[in-house]
Amino acid sequence: MNDMTQTDENTFETDAASATGLWEGDTGVLGEQPRRALLELIKGPYLAGVKSPALWSALLADEAGIRSRLDELFLELVLDRVGEFAFVRNVSTTELKVPSAVRSAALTFLDTAMLLVLRQMLLAGEGEGRVIVGRDDVFEQLRVYRTVDRDESDFARRLNSSWLNMKNKLRVIHQAGADDRAEISPVLRLIVDAEQIQAIGAEYRRIAAAGGAVPMDIPDDEPDHAGDPADDRTDSDGTDLDSEGLSA
Repeated sequence: MNDMTQTDENTFETDAASATGLWEGDTGVLGEQPRRALLELIKGPYLAGVKSPALWSALLADEAGIRSRLDELFLELVLDRVGEFAFVRNVSTTELKVPSAVRSAALTFLDTAMLLVLRQMLLAGEGEGRVIVGRDDVFEQLRVYRTVDRDESDFARRLNSSWLNMKNKLRVIHQAGADDRAEISPVLRLIVDAEQIQAIGAEYRRIAAAGGAVPMDIPDDEPDHAGDPADDRTDSDGTDLDSEGLSA
């Protein structure tokens, strides 16, 4: 009787494994679509329901299983059901020292300033639904950063480079009609949270005290939003910033 019970249990375990196996020898426990959703999250920078509805549905359907697989990689899932987007970040814990699984993305000072401008525009207009901005409007708010050693053409090139980074690297803006129009993704609220705003604002004020210009009214405090408290820092000349929040 005991031998029969043991055989039955082994058969059950084998059947359960083969139910999710996608190829011979596959020992994975997730179905195909949840695996694809998991892969998209790890590839980054984020998974959006509006862009990938099938993967978004798979994420919601097997959220517990995907979270478990991420835990095994020292990653946690940040999920906004209303905005329909999700991304992964490094686990933050004091219980043990965990490896950094999410790569850092180096951003220039101008990249960071543009992120703040876009975030302010998003917060100002999000009550109206989709927030669409003009490239020239964004650039205009950043022109005060042009220093005397940068001519207009060089600064314009740098602005265009940052705009492309926002669109292609971080994917916080998406083209909306004409080339010079873009929709700001609501994920930006989570990428740059209140803690990061405070850290960046403090650094900008330091630069201003040293003789630089800080045109934006960066608040000392904002309502808290879920996000990744990143290691945001600028070099002594304020020209570079590392942002660790999304998979790069």
